Amino acid sequence: MHQDEMILARFVKQWAGFTLDVDLALPGKGVTALFGHSGSGKTTLLRAIAGLGGRSAGHCIFKGHAWQNEDKYLPAHQRPIGYVFQDANLFPHLTVDKNLQYGMKRTSATQRISLEQAIDLLGIGHLLLRKPAQLSGGEKQRVGIARALAVSPELLLMDEPLAALDLARKQEILPYLERLHQELSIPVLYVSHSPDEVARLADHIVVMSQGKKIADGPLTEILSRIDLPIRLGEDAGVVLKGIIRARDDQWLLTHIAFAGGALWTKDTGGAVGDQVRVRVLARDVSISLYQQHDTSIQNHLAGTIESVHPDEHPGLLLVRVLVGDSLFISRLTNRSAHQLNISVGQPVWIQVKSVALIE
Repeated sequence: MHQDEMILARFVKQWAGFTLDVDLALPGKGVTALFGHSGSGKTTLLRAIAGLGGRSAGHCIFKGHAWQNEDKYLPAHQRPIGYVFQDANLFPHLTVDKNLQYGMKRTSATQRISLEQAIDLLGIGHLLLRKPAQLSGGEKQRVGIARALAVSPELLLMDEPLAALDLARKQEILPYLERLHQELSIPVLYVSHSPDEVARLADHIVVMSQGKKIADGPLTEILSRIDLPIRLGEDAGVVLKGIIRARDDQWLLTHIAFAGGALWTKDTGGAVGDQVRVRVLARDVSISLYQQHDTSIQNHLAGTIESVHPDEHPGLLLVRVLVGDSLFISRLTNRSAHQLNISVGQPVWIQVKSVALIE
């Protein structure tokens, strides 16, 4: 990707007990997740890109336009951004409509998104005459996102927008975030420590730890690394993008095709033809030298050993298996790997015990 299509961010700044030191070249499209534990520097990085929190050494170049360099520093209100915080921060004395109109005061001459489009995308048309006290947490956040879009930003920054919501409200708002992803060409930087949000929404991921980048790249590529296994939740694993090819109403299963094969998973009501993502954990993938027939496991895929790496736990290995154009990770004991004589380039069969349709 040409630099004029990218977000280039280099920051070095020190506080008492913490240093932000990152150098990033991010895609200027899709959703990039800034992922890591609390205190890893995700929000600090996002605020630096936004021009909040004071100047730091370095630069910020958005698609060829310098927001910050040695000679220039644009404050936040001069950067073409929309910012969504954990709390929607709506004006309590104004209706939803008036809150959105207030956001439009910063609209640039070149309006990329109309207010009507933002209202439609977030499904808040029926809320326009209500005041914030009359809204649920999920509704408030949808209004907050619409207000950020109302300024017609060239970049949308989202700082853990679902962190303050309970599970039901998160499930309510996630489809709207997916819709933004699908229908708008605005790049999004999305701060989160939630594995489910990242797996469901992100195209690209930056993994942060102690103020530094420890990995970044396309989501599917970074999650499939076994030299630096990234845990999205309880275990290392991969995310596959696929399409629902069939549904089995008798057994309540869905057949999902991906680049290199297909998997059965539980039916969650998706329609044939829908694009979906599935997460396959390393602990749910076993390896055999031959296809197994007398087993309860339904998913059997032919592949090739692509690489082997010691796990962080003594006595275990992580094995990366290439199936078509897709990668899977399996965790084996050293003993099992020895008995199977596991080696790079070896043809094998994998059995996938459980597949989580990300929803």
